[in-house]
Amino acid sequence: MMSSAPSQLSNPASAGSVPAAPVSTPAFRLFLSHLNDSVRRSLSDRRPWSEIADRSAFSRPESISEATSRLRKNLAYFRVNYAAVVALVLAVSLVTNPFSLLILLALLATWCLLYLFRPSDQPLVLFGRTFSHRETLGGLVLLSVLVVFLTSVGSIIVSALVVGAGIVAAHGAFRVPEDLFLDEQETGSASGLLSFLGGATSAAGSAAAPGRV
Repeated sequence: MMSSAPSQLSNPASAGSVPAAPVSTPAFRLFLSHLNDSVRRSLSDRRPWSEIADRSAFSRPESISEATSRLRKNLAYFRVNYAAVVALVLAVSLVTNPFSLLILLALLATWCLLYLFRPSDQPLVLFGRTFSHRETLGGLVLLSVLVVFLTSVGSIIVSALVVGAGIVAAHGAFRVPEDLFLDEQETGSASGLLSFLGGATSAAGSAAAPGRV
């Protein structure tokens, strides 16, 4: 009876040492915050789809230089819409290939369980061996490369990106940008729709760095 008291007293201490849930870690919250802000900022630059589909604004370019100039201006103006078109083509390609979609979902689940959602103060232990943060990241990157390039996933993604880029290039070359009012600051901006991933990931990484080994 006396020996049970210390064990009961030690339970609160052990319960207090349980690491926080992955979704409640500061790094994950910071990542979601930056991701949400960047997505909202990027989507605010979306142009009306009626401008893209305006038939009166299409004409055949007289030279390659004119087509290139049109494409450059349209990319700066419709960059968010073009990114949505490429994403739609990629999504359709994956949905029509369920096996590749399952492989990508499994790869994403692996990243979430072993890296993104794993508490920073808990090292990864597999088969009795402890892996550091760098080893875990390197292993996941290597696994991703093998999965993408040794299966049909890589060819499907590349084909979808080529088709999406072709659609964007054709629209940008034939769409006359004379009626588009481009701000100089907007034209010179190098940030696109996907740039939020770099900023959000770097912010989350800097927050998680003190806890990683």
